Amino acid sequence: MAISGFWGRSELTRALWAFRREFLVVAVFSVVANVLLLVPTLYMLQVYDRVMVSRSELTLLVVSLIALFLFLVAAFSEWMRSRVLVRAGARLDAVLSTRVFNASFESNLKQFGTSTAKAFGDLVQLRQFLTGNGIFALFDAPWALVYLAVVFFLHPMLGYLALFFAALQAALMWWGHWQTSALAQQAQQAAAAETQDLQGKLLQLETLEPMGMVHHLARRWQAVHRRVADVQGRSQARSHRVAAWSKFLRYSQQSLALGAGGLLVIDGQLSAGAMIAANVLMTRTLTPIDVLAGTWRSFAVAHAAFGRLEALLAENPERDSALTRVSPTGALQLRDVVAVAPGRAEPILKGVSLQALPGSVTVVLGPSGSGKSTLARCMIGIWPHMTGEVLLDERPLAGWSREELGPCLGYLPQDIELFEGSIAENIARFGEVDAQKVIEAARSAGLHEMILRFPKGYDTSIGEAGGLLSGGQRQRIGLARAVYGNPRLVVLDEPNANLDDVGEAALVRAVQILKAQGSTVVLVTHRPGILAVADRVMVLSNGVLQADGPRDAVLTALRAAQAPVALS
Repeated sequence: MAISGFWGRSELTRALWAFRREFLVVAVFSVVANVLLLVPTLYMLQVYDRVMVSRSELTLLVVSLIALFLFLVAAFSEWMRSRVLVRAGARLDAVLSTRVFNASFESNLKQFGTSTAKAFGDLVQLRQFLTGNGIFALFDAPWALVYLAVVFFLHPMLGYLALFFAALQAALMWWGHWQTSALAQQAQQAAAAETQDLQGKLLQLETLEPMGMVHHLARRWQAVHRRVADVQGRSQARSHRVAAWSKFLRYSQQSLALGAGGLLVIDGQLSAGAMIAANVLMTRTLTPIDVLAGTWRSFAVAHAAFGRLEALLAENPERDSALTRVSPTGALQLRDVVAVAPGRAEPILKGVSLQALPGSVTVVLGPSGSGKSTLARCMIGIWPHMTGEVLLDERPLAGWSREELGPCLGYLPQDIELFEGSIAENIARFGEVDAQKVIEAARSAGLHEMILRFPKGYDTSIGEAGGLLSGGQRQRIGLARAVYGNPRLVVLDEPNANLDDVGEAALVRAVQILKAQGSTVVLVTHRPGILAVADRVMVLSNGVLQADGPRDAVLTALRAAQAPVALS
């Protein structure tokens, strides 16, 4: 393979090629192990054709000791190749896990929340195949030809018999894969869909139980479950049918090989030792094919996983290490931003342009469905289907290093998601917890006293406190997370949706603190109560920016135009 041709291949292929030395070592140990598999055959020939004829106990002892030593060498070779592959699998996981993690998250953003967690399962499937019996079967399969050649050497008739059964076994392997693969995949997908459906219902149990909906949904689930069980039953029936035919061929081969060898012994064309040795060799010839048949499904699964991982990494390339890494001042600018969604003909945002300066508070008003949340996502660069420009300090967001930019951005989405860990870890964004910064952020959100009332304070696990937190308290923890570390750009999407008067007062104080620190604050809402802290007001309706300017001027214009919808 030409070097230039290789480096034009996929990132995943290059990652696997980096382990070529390990695979070469495994190949060497496989050669030793498979050559030494001939030892039992040679031992039988010596015992039957030499020891039993000469009746020499010393010859038997020497031959047995040599065979025992070679068996130890074979066992050592088997152990070493397994050890090398296990270590290679651990290294492969270390090399690719972070890359797959980042790529799957980027893909998840592009697909509007479509789950790509199966990427991690694909990586596990690939690693398990490369360290399991399947890869050993691939290394051992070529040796079937060597064993077959030895059988031909013992007697051509036995060689042709072995070749016949090898062809039958290979044909059965192909037929079994053709019969079972599609149905097995269908059964796996159906089972996964059933599990996901059941988990979704369990998450809504507090809604289902009081209104008596569990019984009705159980009937629907049972219908789905019966279809899944039917597909799984047909898949298992076909697999068992193939396994039964495989056993029939294996037992027939062993018996017919002994019968053919016995016939040759009767005719004087073969010794008794050679007859038994030929039977063992024929079994060795078919063993790699039999193992391949047993691991064919895992090979197909690993091949499909490789294809999905290859596509995932290609569609989400690694970010350029030369991206801007300096801290921004927070100046935000949007130029003719058009945001669309798959399956929707009309754009969500239609050529929106705006500017927000450091030390200012911009409030975006508008009725539900006007595109405010989409605008917030465009501002922080997580809306994938967008044209136009989003600039931070006059640089496109794509030109910034996300790792360095993250601490300088604060974002509060509508749906607050807290993660397993302590309250302090959630506020600190699961980075290194700076106690002083955590307390400052909690105070800004009006949470400090509430958190201290928990038995473990800031070390209280979200799992323990989850049932005790109201929607407003969860939103305020999300607000504390957004303002942690005094970020330069803060985008808050409906931050007062679940807040009471005390919570809204805490929100106002947090925004005032950010403004005093020189941060750029963009606050998206449909409630006008937060307007007191606004420097600039923008009104969005049906994806179009209808008003933009200083707060008092915009509000005066809206009242004059009698536009209550924009303020509702």
